[in-house]
Amino acid sequence: MPRTPVLPEKTRLRREELLAGLRELFLREGFAGLGVGELAARLRCSRTTLYLVAPSKEQIVVATVRSYFKNAAERVEARVAACDEPGLRLATYLEAVASELQPASEAFYTDLAGFAPANEVYQANTGFAAQRVQQLVVEGVEAGALRPVNASFVGAAVAQVMSAIQTGEIEAATGLADAEAYRQLADLVLAGLA
Repeated sequence: MPRTPVLPEKTRLRREELLAGLRELFLREGFAGLGVGELAARLRCSRTTLYLVAPSKEQIVVATVRSYFKNAAERVEARVAACDEPGLRLATYLEAVASELQPASEAFYTDLAGFAPANEVYQANTGFAAQRVQQLVVEGVEAGALRPVNASFVGAAVAQVMSAIQTGEIEAATGLADAEAYRQLADLVLAGLA
């Protein structure tokens, strides 16, 4: 595996600043219709500066999407870590996921679905989320806070719903955006495990 080059601190900070701006822009407007020149203009930087993020638009998109999910996962886990009640940790997790998805526009999800490399990042994160749900179910059952269930089944069922949310099937069937679908999923799972 190639080593990631160590960037000078000033360059690293500028790259993080650019990623933050790109995340905000992509979540609000999507990314498919934005060229490198327009991205640079919108971020008030040169193309050369924008290429601190990655060497091509496609790689900039993937780096930004990866950054979005990484930061979101860190915030979700911080909320879970702050919850001491085993029976509420699963609800906290699913609610935190819904909150993190809330700012993403329909244009962002459409562009994710239409660009395979970015969609792979979303799918991988959906898989991690399903594994985390399974882990939280096991913890809740072992603590006696959730009724005894087959955690693997619950994890697999939640993974299927998460996947259907991610592919747009849930929105097509219900009209619910991803964030609201996660809130409904949280309510359903918790009602079944209480």
